[in-house]
Amino acid sequence: MSDIKVSIEPIAYIKNGYNEKFGAPRQSGLAKSVKSQIVFEKNYSDEALFREIEQYSHLWLIWGFSENGGEWSPTVRPPKLGGNKRVGVFATRSPFRPNGLGLSCVKLESVEKAKNGIILVVSGADLKNDTPIFDVKPYLPYVDNIPDALGGFSDEHKEDYLCVEFIESIEIDHDLKTEIIEILSLDPRPQYQDSEDRVYGISYKNIEIKFVYKDSKILVTDIEVIK
Repeated sequence: MSDIKVSIEPIAYIKNGYNEKFGAPRQSGLAKSVKSQIVFEKNYSDEALFREIEQYSHLWLIWGFSENGGEWSPTVRPPKLGGNKRVGVFATRSPFRPNGLGLSCVKLESVEKAKNGIILVVSGADLKNDTPIFDVKPYLPYVDNIPDALGGFSDEHKEDYLCVEFIESIEIDHDLKTEIIEILSLDPRPQYQDSEDRVYGISYKNIEIKFVYKDSKILVTDIEVIK
């Protein structure tokens, strides 16, 4: 066995409204209306590093599961299987991996020049706020898109989008409402919880969203500004 060890350091951090893991999409590309910023460290923010990047519509992000505590298991219980079946960690996208690395495909919305360098604005990220990013690579449709690829058990358990409603007394900005609907329609609840009595809470941007699951729908019952 090789004794080679590789050390990597973050080149950037993502900035968005996902204040916690609960509520962030389970996969990239699902919450398309939610925008994120990729803010680069000083050594990696020079314009030369991004020359011609606007030619690509999508990017791959290689990032770190920064809140796992360093523990992993050879088998995991995928939420899509209801948490009732164990499969090999390499047959899943579980965050509890030997090296704790994640891979996400995001849409490049714009490239912005800021005081401290270049910022990439992307959509469809499934990373919580301040997640470290180790590399950015272009998505290449002619090799990255494989129409006849098999998706294992995920093909049989695709995302179920729920209807999202708000109680009449809630009045919020249209764009924010669109983002909330998209996030909650992905059903952020643990797969094994189906109680209609439980009130769930998600911290997003500067608000706390309270909701319940009732009549096979998500009902937003309260939105409070976080002070």
